[in-house]
Amino acid sequence: MFDKSGTKPPPASLESIANQFRLTGWIGFWSQIVLGVVSAIVLLLFAVFSQRTGSPSNNPGTGFGIFLAVCGLIALGMSVYCAFRYTRLGRQLRSSNPANRPRKVYTIQVIKFALVVNLVGMLLSLFGAYAIIGTLFARAISPQAIATGIFDPNRIIGGLDILAVQANTNTIFAHFLGLSSALWLLNRINRS
Repeated sequence: MFDKSGTKPPPASLESIANQFRLTGWIGFWSQIVLGVVSAIVLLLFAVFSQRTGSPSNNPGTGFGIFLAVCGLIALGMSVYCAFRYTRLGRQLRSSNPANRPRKVYTIQVIKFALVVNLVGMLLSLFGAYAIIGTLFARAISPQAIATGIFDPNRIIGGLDILAVQANTNTIFAHFLGLSSALWLLNRINRS
């Protein structure tokens, strides 16, 4: 068929990059959404139940760790948006009208922004993990129960405490997936 609009389809290499943007974007989007939602639910449960039970999880170390974990989740939300943005860029790159295609410089800027978001989010989540684990370790080796001979149930590390660590680890992994996606796409663009 003859195209009367005067536009021609994108070159095969651009078509390949566009498909990779869309596929990588959707894989990153859904994997980060799942990991982020699970982490958010677990951290919300931890925050609610630790406040109600009056456990020593209320100490400043855990509170700051949870704050940093939530900041990591907020950064993960931005990373999910970046992954969704990859799918839109892939669609724009497939456009038959060259004027509608994003420039290479703009595409690289989007990827670099995603890299920074994921690095910052991973750093915040790592610091949150250190704070949470440090607090749990301090609670575990507390000499109070040993010195007094009295069993203190507040010194027991519960399942919800471990789930908070797991939620933070999920957030770190989601940021790792975002970093991997961005680096892979950056490599694909620079090779073309």
